[in-house]
Amino acid sequence: MQKKFPHLPVLITLFSIIGLSVLGCSQGITNIPETTVTVEPTATEEFIPVVPKNAEEIVIFSYEEDGYAHLFAYIPEKLPLTRLTSGDWDDITPSPSPDGEKIAFASNRNGFWDLYLLDLSSGDFTQLTDTPDYEGAPTWSPDGSFLAFESYVNENLEIVVGPAEDPLNEAVQLTTSSASDHSPAWAPDGRHIAFISNGEVILADLDRTDSGRFQNLSNTDIASESHPVWSPDGQRLAWASSSQNIGRSGIYVWDAARTVPATWIGDGDWPAWNTIGDQIITTLAAPNDTYLTTYSADGKLLQPLTPFPTTLRGLLWGSLVLSDSLPGGFQQTAEFTPAPLWAANGEPVSEGASGRWSLVDLQNVIAPYPQMHDLADEAFDALRGRVQQEVGWDALGTLENAFVPITTVLDPGFREDWLYTGRAFAINSLMTNAGWMVAVREDFGAQTYWRLYLRAQLQDGSLGEPLRNPPWDLSARYNLDPKVYEQGGTYSEVPPGYWVDVTTLASQYGWERVPALPNWRTFYRGARFTEFTLTGGLDWYSAMLELYPPDVLLTPTKVLPPTLTPTRTPLPTRTPLPTRTPRPTFTPSPTRSPTPEPTLTFPPHPSPTVTP
Repeated sequence: MQKKFPHLPVLITLFSIIGLSVLGCSQGITNIPETTVTVEPTATEEFIPVVPKNAEEIVIFSYEEDGYAHLFAYIPEKLPLTRLTSGDWDDITPSPSPDGEKIAFASNRNGFWDLYLLDLSSGDFTQLTDTPDYEGAPTWSPDGSFLAFESYVNENLEIVVGPAEDPLNEAVQLTTSSASDHSPAWAPDGRHIAFISNGEVILADLDRTDSGRFQNLSNTDIASESHPVWSPDGQRLAWASSSQNIGRSGIYVWDAARTVPATWIGDGDWPAWNTIGDQIITTLAAPNDTYLTTYSADGKLLQPLTPFPTTLRGLLWGSLVLSDSLPGGFQQTAEFTPAPLWAANGEPVSEGASGRWSLVDLQNVIAPYPQMHDLADEAFDALRGRVQQEVGWDALGTLENAFVPITTVLDPGFREDWLYTGRAFAINSLMTNAGWMVAVREDFGAQTYWRLYLRAQLQDGSLGEPLRNPPWDLSARYNLDPKVYEQGGTYSEVPPGYWVDVTTLASQYGWERVPALPNWRTFYRGARFTEFTLTGGLDWYSAMLELYPPDVLLTPTKVLPPTLTPTRTPLPTRTPLPTRTPRPTFTPSPTRSPTPEPTLTFPPHPSPTVTP
């Protein structure tokens, strides 16, 4: 028989009284209290789990395929990666029961997110909750009597505790702050629960009711933590951290017996301990790929990077009971192979050079040039329809850019952008200003990438799921804060509502995100957070050759009027002042010589003669 905790029901009753008193107060609840002094968690009584003899170490994954997340089992050197669930729904965040016979998980198979139970011996499913609100990420108490899980309450994620057989029956709300509280992990001592609150790792002491109940274990301002998980002995807590500018991203381990900060052991984004507690398995996310690796407890790499199918939605490594011959339901599911989501349909142009392709028009799409490569339009149309189905509105009907002609000059740094190839598109970035899209920052070495989330049209729980990671506010750089400007923005509060991860969904259809330009912190458009590409295994130059002849690409400068060579702007010259126009002068006409007056001449008068 498995040993029970006699004080746990009393503790739950105490939680109920405290929870009712808190809920009856004003809704202006403060966030997690300030950090208290780190103390070692002490168990109220020793608990030794009873594991059946036929149990063995099994790794259970939940990862995305064909746009849906399903459960898979893997036993090293014995059982290859085997499907346990299938269907047009999502099964995420699996958690093993202490006896190893059942797995609790979250699923939206009935239209809304609820908790379910999977019996490994029979393959039967049992629905534990049935509400339109989101419930997910269950974790078992060490005696198997209770479940702690995240629940969407009053437009916010909170940690709730309830009976394992009926989690919402007399459930107790452990957290009531305005922060987003999620990803609970119940400690093996039964007296502590670790969870994430606004990107910080918080430890809740179930034996305390004062302000010191909550303790911040991570204390990172420019980092976001996720996925805490306890070692089997309860002395160490591992989690993943995504750091910006300060510290290192990867897996950290906090030792309860020491008063020092958590220690970095290696790269990764979702840790899980083995049953002995000396190894950690984790996935390692690359910009557009995922890998699997294993570390020792002190950080030694035990397994080289192994390609993993796609984005992880849950991971556990524990002692589980799974018979050698899978139950009938499992066998039928394991043989299921999903059909491809899309297929290219096009032929090279009949005229021109060999291997050249044409552009096709995108139907009912608003963009400067609504065209795309003949081998990429089917992938875009399929993704557009799926986004409309998951989000509830046509988010890809209006694009910031699709195909861009080679004669069009983009912003500085975009000279070899994939938009020129016809194999890319950029979502309308104005949706961020309207509150319909947010971007979560993800750094890989020196490169920055973004994960886009679209807000679901229906906010009744039937579309999307609550957002857990705080988005990055690119517009905060304009708030006249020098520090925020230098780091290109800052974390914002986790917005309420239900959201769809369009980046993960696009990757299922072959679309990859592109990195931000190195100067994105001071150049807003350099963030390139809305652009996706369908490379098809080609580099940029090879993709350009499918549309243009080589001589066009070898032109040293693009022919743009009047010239790309800057010419000196002539300095303005002084305009001469107008001069006075001389008046016309009178020219005298030629004068006639005066006619001399006639002189009277008289004939000589004869002298009189005297007559004698």
